[in-house]
Amino acid sequence: MTMSLHDTVSAHPGRQPLLTVRDLRVEFGLRGQRRTSAVDGVSFDIRPGEHVGLVGESGSGKSVTSLAIMGLLPRRGVRTSGEIRYGDVDLMSLSRNEMSQLRGRDIAMVFQDPMTSLNPVVTVGVQIAEVISRHNEVSRKEARDRAGDLLRKVGIPDPVRRLKEYPHQLSGGMRQRVLIAIALACQPRLLIADEPTTALDVTIQAQVLEVLKELVADTGAALLMITHDLGVVAGLCDRVNVMYAGRIVESTTRDVLFEEPRHPYTGGLLGSIPRLDSPRGEPLTAIPGSPTNVLPWPQGCAFAPRCQNVLEVCTTQTPELTDEGVRHVRCHNPLDPSRPARGETR
Repeated sequence: MTMSLHDTVSAHPGRQPLLTVRDLRVEFGLRGQRRTSAVDGVSFDIRPGEHVGLVGESGSGKSVTSLAIMGLLPRRGVRTSGEIRYGDVDLMSLSRNEMSQLRGRDIAMVFQDPMTSLNPVVTVGVQIAEVISRHNEVSRKEARDRAGDLLRKVGIPDPVRRLKEYPHQLSGGMRQRVLIAIALACQPRLLIADEPTTALDVTIQAQVLEVLKELVADTGAALLMITHDLGVVAGLCDRVNVMYAGRIVESTTRDVLFEEPRHPYTGGLLGSIPRLDSPRGEPLTAIPGSPTNVLPWPQGCAFAPRCQNVLEVCTTQTPELTDEGVRHVRCHNPLDPSRPARGETR
């Protein structure tokens, strides 16, 4: 290979998507057992510097999608198909060693739970410096100095002292900032953030998101934000892909999605967000049922058992992802802005 993976991607900046995912499918199940489809035909692009949201409830397949992109899914009991390309590089054809060269340097990830993502018996400084040394020819002292600078950038006070501490000595917010520092240590071109503020209280969540937003803007990295919170999407993302039961059901720009949602599931997610301008005492509009209450996609729309816009065709025919110009939507009976959904009052 005459060019490195990094050089291959950088040779033609701006002419192509940075990340291309086409018809990605991930199935779980051991031999002789019935296989479960966690991701079912997912396709999307992320262009250089673009911030894209992947939104849905727990169990919709968001995290499995990110792990497939990073090449972190176990090989036993997992069947992955489709196409994942980073620039001109086919990620699914790379060896483990080639993928490990790419991870951390070109593509990085902020994981959901910092307490289990960080090594509990290694100091914070060593864990950050290890990433820097792995992908850069620097001395141990220079790697440690850079680690201290990163802690300072993510807003951790007294970074020199914190470098010597273990994860259990830090608060949840600080641990999450350490994960962000590790992910951005080599200034990757693509950052995947998987529910980075799930375990934090609202105040710390806002602080961590602001740090993430500023650092991504400073480095110019593209961002894939995985979340169930459309409030997070509103402040970070340019485009949004709404995912349900392993498939994307709506994809459009942030402004269009918030102004005029078309899929009933998207409308339900937006309706469940508390609003400051709502009358006092007004209950939230909850989505009925559970994410486990679904139809198999080959038999109809998976969201049909929970949908208040359901028609008979929804339980017998699988909806295709149709192009409406400003968006793509997968629904037989999408929301009409001129009339409320069934059960909804205006």
